Amino acid sequence: MKHNFGAGPCILPKEVFQQASEAVIDFNNTGLSILEISHRSKEFEAVIDEATQLVRELLAVPQGYSILFLQGGASLQFAMAPLNLLPEGGKAAYLDTGVWATKALKEAKKFGTVDVVASSIDKNYSYIPKGYSIPSDAAYFHYTSNNTIYGTEVFEKPATELPVVVDMSSDIFSREINVADYDLIYAGAQKNMGPAGVTLVIVKDDILGKSGRVLPSMLDYKLHIDGGSMYNTPPVYSIFVSMLNLRWLKAKGGVPVLEQENIIKARALYDEIDRNPLFKGTAVVEDRSRMNVTFVMDTPELEAEFLALAKERNLIGIKGHRSVGGFRASIYNALPLSSINALIDAMKEFEDTRK
Repeated sequence: MKHNFGAGPCILPKEVFQQASEAVIDFNNTGLSILEISHRSKEFEAVIDEATQLVRELLAVPQGYSILFLQGGASLQFAMAPLNLLPEGGKAAYLDTGVWATKALKEAKKFGTVDVVASSIDKNYSYIPKGYSIPSDAAYFHYTSNNTIYGTEVFEKPATELPVVVDMSSDIFSREINVADYDLIYAGAQKNMGPAGVTLVIVKDDILGKSGRVLPSMLDYKLHIDGGSMYNTPPVYSIFVSMLNLRWLKAKGGVPVLEQENIIKARALYDEIDRNPLFKGTAVVEDRSRMNVTFVMDTPELEAEFLALAKERNLIGIKGHRSVGGFRASIYNALPLSSINALIDAMKEFEDTRK
């Protein structure tokens, strides 16, 4: 058995893969593949309608919010959000907590002034800044809720009266959130929702159309809302697999159940990191991510040996990002506790060889 700790694209449930593979041959007894059906067909309209309803149900999305399935990943949202929300000559406030937060604020600078309210770059993004102030004259406040590279996570929405924009690419559906606390949520699918190729956007309707900008059609949220996520040909297969995965999540008991499982998984792995004298975590304890566990060895020369052992034990994708080094175990919703235990066993085994 392979234990997939990849950071994304990442593990999805086996039953989702099975259902998705069957649909490649024959979708819904149509005699056609999901890869060739028209996105305007009643069969696919049923898919996107169900996917939309599942998002609304699983996240308790209130009325007055639209749900979109777009393309371009979170990286396109780095530009699309300020284009739609930042007036000409306006200012936005950004929290800098890592690579993706930095990319988002750099993109926003192309459309107006960006006030970086705080940054944790001074300690290689190993913590979430606290105690910063957010300017009241900004058009919106943006932050990244989970930092996949550095293994930190923001669990409480920062206090502000401004509209809040959040990149939840790597922790959406992993824990309960109050959607009403946010004005725009976006998330690339390839962590907890589905395969790469589709991006989820949840946007409060009444914040749109106020920037005064002339927007390219493909970058206008309102046009996508009016088109039901089908202003142009959508990523049919990615939306379909996401729908299957959301069905799986609902059958498991929904986000509250997955959150408890994720707490158990993360706690077990962090406990071993803290216990094992060969390893140490890179993120401060209070800001440790439940999705991306980053750790290194006190003796860096041993890291290649542990990676070799991990490969022998079918532990896939645990090499750390070059910005941090060491190891990164991404433990998204579909990763079972048995995979966590397999990694812990390998860490203990490696410790035993050093005694």
